[in-house]
Order: sequence, then C-alpha cells, then structure tokens
Amino acid sequence: MTTLITGGAGFIGTNLARRILSEGDEVVVFDSLARAGVESNLAALREDFGDRLEVVIADVRDAPALRRAVARADRVFHFAAQVAVTTSLVDPVEDFDINARGTLTLLEALRARPEPPPLVFTSTNKVYGALEDVGLRRRNRRYEPVDPVVALRGVSESRPLDFYSPYGCSKGAADQYVRDYARTFGLPAIVFRMSCIYGPHQLGTEDQGWVAHFLIQALEGRPITLYGDGRQVRDILFVEDLVEAMLLAQRAMPTESGRVFNIGGGPENTVSLLELLELIGEQVGRAPAADFDAWRPGDQRYYVSDTRGFEQVTGWRPAVGVREGVARLTDWLASRRPGRRRTRAAGAGR
Repeated sequence: MTTLITGGAGFIGTNLARRILSEGDEVVVFDSLARAGVESNLAALREDFGDRLEVVIADVRDAPALRRAVARADRVFHFAAQVAVTTSLVDPVEDFDINARGTLTLLEALRARPEPPPLVFTSTNKVYGALEDVGLRRRNRRYEPVDPVVALRGVSESRPLDFYSPYGCSKGAADQYVRDYARTFGLPAIVFRMSCIYGPHQLGTEDQGWVAHFLIQALEGRPITLYGDGRQVRDILFVEDLVEAMLLAQRAMPTESGRVFNIGGGPENTVSLLELLELIGEQVGRAPAADFDAWRPGDQRYYVSDTRGFEQVTGWRPAVGVREGVARLTDWLASRRPGRRRTRAAGAGR
C-alpha cells in the first residue's frame, strides 16, 4: 500500500509516516518545507526507512504535482496547511489560498481518479468560533462550564459552526468542501475537527504547538507570554493516540465516509495553561516565567472535545494521559539539546 501524506514533513505527518513505514508500507510525503526545521524530520525518516519513503517537494496549490502524487496513492491524509491564527490575521489571502484552495485542488485531483482513494482531512475546533455562549466559571487555575453536560462530555459535532478569524474561515471552508465532495461526488472522506495535539517532532512556537513551546522555553530558561489570563482549558491529545485514530478512520471509511468527528484528549485529558506551567515546573525543575497580554481574536476560554462519536464507531480512546505525555515530550525535546540532558525535579514522575 502507498500512502500519500500532504504536509508529511510536519509534526503530525512525521509521526504518521513513521508508524506506516514501520509496518512495511510505502509513504509519499508531499510538502513545501515552508515550516522551519522540518527538514530534520525528513532526514530522520530517510535514515530509518530508506527508499520506502518518497519525498515530493511541492506546494499543495501545485495542481499538476498534486495530481501526479494522487495518481499512485492507495489512501491519503491531508495535513498541508497554514496553521496559525496569528499568521492568518497578517495575511488572510495567503491563508485562504493554502487552506481552502489547496484543499479544493486536492479534492479535484482525487475526483479525477476513477476510484478515488480514501481521504482523512484534519480540520480544527476553531470552526466552532469563540464559544462565547458557553457559560463558564473560574475554579482555581482554570475555567469550567456551568452546564454539567458540557463539563462531563465536552463539545460535540452537533455544535453549530461559527467560523472566527481568517484561519477559522479557511479551515472551515476546507472542512465543508471535504464533507460535500463526499456527499455530492461520492469521494470516500472523513473529517477530524481536532483539539490540541502534542508529542515528539513538534517544533512548537508561540503561534502554534503551545505545549511544546512551553516546554522548549522552560528547557532553555526563556520566558513565555500568556494571552488572556491563562485559565483557558484544552483537551490535549498525544500524537500516538491521534495516529491510531487516523488509521482507524481509514479502516472505517466504507461505512463512515462523509462523517465529521471531534478528536482530542476528551474530558479525561484537560489542562489549563496555568496548570501546564505547574506540571512543567514539576517535571523539568523550573517553569518558564510568564508575562500576560490581551486576549487574541477568537481565543476559546474553554474547548474540550466530545469524542464519543468516534469512540462508538471504532472503540478508540486515548491511551496516553497528560502527565505521561508531557513527560515523554519533555524527554524527546531534552534529547535534542546538544550536550545537555534533562534534569528531572526531585520526586517528579510520570
């Protein structure tokens, strides 16, 4: 089997490629290498798996290159995207062009095949907007929903769409195009609306990949900026659990094509920004110093995925908890620091 991964040199793509290659299949990574540092991900994959990995360096808006890659794919995972809300605010046109038009270009390449290969597309929880109607209360270092059902289950796929920020609009448009191509043209496709993913190979920055960003800053002894009050809550999902979910989605495609699933750590794997800083302090020995700035447009004070829909279809549930996952990412990041080793705080564990 040949698997095409657009954006395959990035964080999620690298982890998925590594899993598929380790199982003996071939992978075509299609990536423009626009994100700084991803070349190291490709180098590691090439070293470990050799010629079973093919790399196509091209932009997802390059229709001829994309058609050639799609022509030999047995299944497709579409991750190529502009991924930061902040970048979308600076250049909304470029954001739209990559996320919406790039996805449409891929869908047309798939539609041109007599028997289109199945597609898993990664959307975002930002399609639900700021969730300003969800009543919240402050409890210690986090926000909690007033509604006991939301507190117990999180946000489901039945939540009305309310795109907020250019990024939310471009990903939301792509999300809806994928759904409609499944409905109108019969393309086999599933959409994941994802919460916060973290794990090895994540080159986190202030704009995207905040769990890794916090850890990198702590390891380097540098400060961070918290936008808002730091009580924002997310359900975080370790990347190995996401990879398992994606492979299960491909297997479920014959019966579940056209479905949208909220995917994240769920109510059992939530953390606020302030709580994560405290956990980092326990595990690394020091938490980064934090400054505070104004809330950013569309920032959700509380978002937790209701993953029951996908669980009911596949039996999937996250296996890696927050404490274990953060410890594993910390170890991986520390191992990449030349000549340095991780210093775990006394008594800290997983």
